[in-house]
Amino acid sequence: MAALLALGAGVPGVLCHNRNMDPTIEEFLGHLAVERGASPLTIEAYRRDLGQYATSLGGRGITDLSRASREDVVAFTRGLRDAGLAPATVERKVSAVKSYHKFLVREGITDALPTAGLPLPKVPECLPDVISVAEADKLLSQPFPEGPVGHRDRCVLEVLYGCGMRASELVGLDVSDLDLDGGFIRVFGKGGKERVVPVAGAAERALREYLAHGRSYLRAKKATLLQDPSALLLNQRGQRLTRQAVFIMVRRYGGRVGLELHPHTLRHTFATHMLQGGADLRALQEMLGHADISTTQVYTHVDRTHIREEYLSTHPRARLR
Repeated sequence: MAALLALGAGVPGVLCHNRNMDPTIEEFLGHLAVERGASPLTIEAYRRDLGQYATSLGGRGITDLSRASREDVVAFTRGLRDAGLAPATVERKVSAVKSYHKFLVREGITDALPTAGLPLPKVPECLPDVISVAEADKLLSQPFPEGPVGHRDRCVLEVLYGCGMRASELVGLDVSDLDLDGGFIRVFGKGGKERVVPVAGAAERALREYLAHGRSYLRAKKATLLQDPSALLLNQRGQRLTRQAVFIMVRRYGGRVGLELHPHTLRHTFATHMLQGGADLRALQEMLGHADISTTQVYTHVDRTHIREEYLSTHPRARLR
């Protein structure tokens, strides 16, 4: 296990050791980074959640987390609920604790599994926020600034809506990931899993215009060590665009046409509009990069609303009482 921890420490941006943290937590984080390919953001989320768990147990006089009892775990869960955290947040934190204790048993650190059979908090089903086809047209038909930045911004919005990518996937694209002649983009999703998504129409045109009239000018800025010559999307300093910049961009352009938007809203909208257009659920799962089709099936609930609206507006006796 020491070797695993040392290897995990070599993963850039993943592990930053804390002398006050239980060493088994660091071992678990190393396992997530090295063997499960978890992203740095996921690692940090687990670090925070398990740090909070360790603090809770410390308040109960327990410094060795492998000795935690079921009562200790239940007390931690109860404390999260009493703090007024959202059910989804509580579920994530409890899930982290369950994964951690399973790891301790699997590695032979302890035989006790205090989380065995412990149910995750029930999270109310929330349908994804989506915008209509008309609203998407309104968003993408608005005037964009003249020049390289305008080409880039249009490209970002068109690809988010046209390809259903996550913001992190979009900013991680390199120029070499594009095969516009073939009509595909290579995308690296969660855990570094690779998939290929189709690109055509407005999204393809926006990419070509950005490559011809945007990226080359942004890249021509004064060279710095922070520049990434392989990056597709660049900021005005010639550096790789960040997720935060995409969030701000989407919110700004949405606000201009009266829409409250998040990059994930455009991903949800992509999926919903694909289903409304008759897309196969399995094909959509592959395009979105979902490991489990049950994750994709949430969009069928969104689509049922559309189907009911179509039924009520077209069937001659649907509105008779």
